[in-house]
Amino acid sequence: MIYWAQLLHFYQPPTQVPSVLKRICDESYRPLLQVFEEFPNARLTANFNGVLADMLVDCGHKDIIEGFRNLAENGQLEFTGTGKYHPILPLIPREEVKRQIALNAQTNRHFFGEAYAPQGFFPPEMCYSRDILQPIIKSGYHWIILSGIACPADWPLDIIYRAECDGQEIVVFFRDDVLSNRISFQDLKATEFVAHLEEWQGKRENIYVVTAMDAETYGHHIQGWERTFLARVYEELESPTEPLEEVKQATMLAGQHVSLLTNGEATAKIQMVTISQLLDFFPQGQTIEPRPSSWSTTADDMKAGNYYPLWQDKKNEVHRLQWEHLSICIELVNKALECADNEESRHSATIARGLMDRAEHSCQMWWASNHPMCDINLIHMGLLDQLRTVVNAYRSINKSGASEKIKREYYYRTVAARDIRNKLEDMLFAQ
Repeated sequence: MIYWAQLLHFYQPPTQVPSVLKRICDESYRPLLQVFEEFPNARLTANFNGVLADMLVDCGHKDIIEGFRNLAENGQLEFTGTGKYHPILPLIPREEVKRQIALNAQTNRHFFGEAYAPQGFFPPEMCYSRDILQPIIKSGYHWIILSGIACPADWPLDIIYRAECDGQEIVVFFRDDVLSNRISFQDLKATEFVAHLEEWQGKRENIYVVTAMDAETYGHHIQGWERTFLARVYEELESPTEPLEEVKQATMLAGQHVSLLTNGEATAKIQMVTISQLLDFFPQGQTIEPRPSSWSTTADDMKAGNYYPLWQDKKNEVHRLQWEHLSICIELVNKALECADNEESRHSATIARGLMDRAEHSCQMWWASNHPMCDINLIHMGLLDQLRTVVNAYRSINKSGASEKIKREYYYRTVAARDIRNKLEDMLFAQ
């Protein structure tokens, strides 16, 4: 048996404008829901960032929340945990990682109710370092999914690896990067995908394959792809080509596919499952140490120690300044919360804390990567969130009962942040 588990990643940045969000809902999210409703045997693991759930409700798209909640209640879909505002977890302080994980869980439980019961964790952009394991494990997650390039051992076909942190273990799944990217870049037809899975038949008695990609691939990035690929794959898996009667009976289980040789013998079976269901079918293997990486990291990047090239490229000066500025923002917010001792300072500190959460979103760095695109407006929108954080954090410190020495010290930090912003804006002008 070949078990196929697919993960779709649903996310839009907090800076997304309502008109674009509406287009994505109409082109991708609603058509995807329709496909899943048409094929009740399909199975899906879905990462749904809390910031997207907020925006869908705020902008009048609550039907999408209800649709995915229904799929989860019917057992067709499982959710994963993640960071609410899609931060690059290995690049932010551990306390920020914990906060982002908790905020995401709180938001999604509010909107999806009891249907939101994730067993696994999706680190944004599959950016991984060993440092993020501890807060993920302590948050109660049993597995994490990483890019295939992070796998340091033989490729897992019929075993499931584990990682260890502080005496505790977590299961590690790896996505098939090549297969996932071929789907994402429209380099594979539905029949070719099924045939590719069938090629594995005979290598083991039972094997599994995990694919993962942005949900917006279907319908928004590639118009109609949810029909011409995904729905066609589901049709293939639910409609065997004239098998023998006894094979028909054997394939009545949900989500299985059987193809035949010319002599009428069954050659392969494919069953769709959620990622968590793989734990019921495959034994756990050895403990490994996954490599730091992302789902956009190449082998050359790994050799250069450039593990997160689209968000913190060692040769990208804009990236360096963005992270330097973000670090000052976090420092100011922490000090504001520490110093707030009256109503006015606490009010500004609360605003700063909320702005800091969204200011950690990864898209501002992605658009600064120039791989393959650059958008100065989206970079600048992220910088404006950070500026608003600085303004409110310093106001909180200044209005608190903190000593003049502390106020002066943190004013100098706001000046340093201003200098960095000026440099960034000058660089954006030159783009």
